[in-house]
Amino acid sequence: MAWFTLLLAGLLEIGWAIGLKYTEGFTRLWPSVATLASMLASLLLLASALRTLPLGTAYAIWTGIGAVGTVALGIILFGEPAGAGRLICVGLIVAGIAGLKLLA
Repeated sequence: MAWFTLLLAGLLEIGWAIGLKYTEGFTRLWPSVATLASMLASLLLLASALRTLPLGTAYAIWTGIGAVGTVALGIILFGEPAGAGRLICVGLIVAGIAGLKLLA
């Protein structure tokens, strides 16, 4: 259950990272409210997962999920570059996440 909680926390991290773009510096009310709610929920779920999982592993996986998801949505939603080098680096993050999960 802790791994599922960590996954949800990571997905919410993607939500708030993308949400930051839509808040326009927290000048737009509803995107700001949604972003702050996602931040809080993500941190609470991470804290819950840390009751069982090792800190270093859980934190690295949480940030990795957030980083990979944010890069992917940045490419899809905002037309950010998707060059080979960038995608290789994202693949390395995914490999690191998988390795940490397997060795935990």
